[in-house]
Amino acid sequence: MTTWGESHGPALGAVVDGCPPGIELSEQQIQPFLDARRPGQSKFTTQRQEPDRVKILSGTFEERTTGTPISLMIENTDQRSKDYSEIAGAYRPGHADYAYDAKYGLRDYRGGGRSSARETAARVAAGAVARLVIPEVRITAYVVQIGNDAIDREAMNLDTIGDNPFFCPDSWAAKRWENLVDEARKDGSSLGAVVECVAEGVPAGWGAPIYAKLDADLASAMMGINAVKGVEIGDGFGAAALRGEENADPMRPGENGPEFAANHAGGIAGGIATGQPVVCRVAFKPTSSILTPVDSITREGEATQVRTKGRHDPCVGIRGTPVVAAMMALVLADHKMLHRAQCSS
Repeated sequence: MTTWGESHGPALGAVVDGCPPGIELSEQQIQPFLDARRPGQSKFTTQRQEPDRVKILSGTFEERTTGTPISLMIENTDQRSKDYSEIAGAYRPGHADYAYDAKYGLRDYRGGGRSSARETAARVAAGAVARLVIPEVRITAYVVQIGNDAIDREAMNLDTIGDNPFFCPDSWAAKRWENLVDEARKDGSSLGAVVECVAEGVPAGWGAPIYAKLDADLASAMMGINAVKGVEIGDGFGAAALRGEENADPMRPGENGPEFAANHAGGIAGGIATGQPVVCRVAFKPTSSILTPVDSITREGEATQVRTKGRHDPCVGIRGTPVVAAMMALVLADHKMLHRAQCSS
């Protein structure tokens, strides 16, 4: 997958290359995933009103993939570039403004250009295509923490994810988050979040020992999402606090292969899937575009304070949930085809 386009350009999109031919694919199959990520659906996300209607420009004939590159386009219809005029000559602390300028000598200050979370719409569209390559896999993503407030694992019910605006599997946590996020929004600030993604039905054997480890590719894909600052596979950093016997995933014989008593490894051992659910957690930083004044500098190096007007997510991790699921699908689709190419199954 390659994405293209900017936050305030005429359109953005993705090119998906290497998709097998003959798979049924229509815009209607992609749209529900974009609808889940679409802005302006509640007061807890940016109020930018984008329909995010996807158009398939190439790679299909009579609603079947042809094996050639699939080009997907999503038009931008509600840009307000004037909202960013005040930061044209200054850098938003925490955002990529300075880094882009340092690298290229110029930057698109309108919404951050390529560094905007708007870019992730293209990833969601591409991930919808990837899901069709791996029909045997079920991918579920949900928010497990906003700010310092985490869900109660004992109260988890995945059936409730769609019942609240936070993709939250804990109804009590969702209620608390309403006040938490709303307070940050009214204060002109923002909050971070942690998204968990689980892929069930991944066969044992997908992945590779060294240079194309499944967990390494997942980590790379997740870190490639704008605003992501951390990735864990399985227990992640928590594994460092365990003893060897605690961290082990005991096995016993089963009718269809080994049965595991735990899944600390997150379904991946030695870079290869074990057949258990693949579990990944992704940490999103607080949105850098905030109304609270923050010390910064101008392009000329002079001291200033920056506050960002416009419409921004008070917690970008909420709408990051469908993006994490999309990246999981893209990586797994790649590894399914790599495994089939090498092992003929």
